[in-house]
Amino acid sequence: MFEIVFLGTSASAPSVDRGLSSSLVMYRDQRFLVDCGEGTQRQLLRSGLGFRKLDKVLLTHGHLDHILGLGGVVSTFSRWESMTKLTIYGGYWALQRVEDLMKVVLRGGEVDMEIEFVTVHPGVIWQDDTMSISAFPVTHRGPGCFGYLFEEKSRRPFLADKAEKLGVPRGPERRKLVQGQPITLSDGTVIQPEQVLGEEERGVKLALVGDAGRTDDIVEYCQDADALMIEATYASYEAEMAERFGHLTAAQAAELAATANVGHLFLVHLSRRYSEREIAREAQAIFPNTTVPRDLDYYRILKRAVEKVEADRER
Repeated sequence: MFEIVFLGTSASAPSVDRGLSSSLVMYRDQRFLVDCGEGTQRQLLRSGLGFRKLDKVLLTHGHLDHILGLGGVVSTFSRWESMTKLTIYGGYWALQRVEDLMKVVLRGGEVDMEIEFVTVHPGVIWQDDTMSISAFPVTHRGPGCFGYLFEEKSRRPFLADKAEKLGVPRGPERRKLVQGQPITLSDGTVIQPEQVLGEEERGVKLALVGDAGRTDDIVEYCQDADALMIEATYASYEAEMAERFGHLTAAQAAELAATANVGHLFLVHLSRRYSEREIAREAQAIFPNTTVPRDLDYYRILKRAVEKVEADRER
């Protein structure tokens, strides 16, 4: 299961109700900030989730509405001494722009914080024993644009009923079997992992895309995702404008979700020229499982399902 909080869902400039692009993805004890538009740190505070363990930032690309918030975030992190190191992942061009921004923030030695810049290439960029994050190329204006796949690793479920019948005691013996190691019972019986593990099950898959000018080249990466977050900057009647500026219409995003057999579609990066209802209506006519989240909306991503979390937070 992944959790995602939409911190900013507006395109290019903030509106009264929507901040600039940023999302927080949570998995167990890990937190990942995806993009960091202006005002992100305030949204983190409003969400009630704060800055704890937020030491990794993934940038989809280097446009200012996706990176300017990093200046304030780094300054606050350092002054509050909430963490000593921040790792920023992104394409080469995006990182160049962020490094220029950091020269201003870190000038004069007022901010004492280690910042690591990791240049992203297609493939796995981060992983642990239970999940991985992979980057994939996205077509937009400028070089080095990426989307990110958050994927739980597949696993074989432990069949407790079979273990009981075989006399496997609770505790370290069961843990060894889950890890793929055979055990020997007190009577000398050897139990193999295959005897108590079910068929392999894939984990949850969450695809996040920032700005994009086309979808045909990312279908394979979004295929069978349990949830997809992607931009919907324009409505279809302004498709020519969308193409000119390297963005998508709500219909194009919905067609991608349908083609890729996505479980649920989240549309973000909304232009102020449209209402939330207008964008949702256009997409849902093609792909019914579409949501246009508002800032601070919080969802759990499960296999082929999403759940909205109703938290008691100041809005």
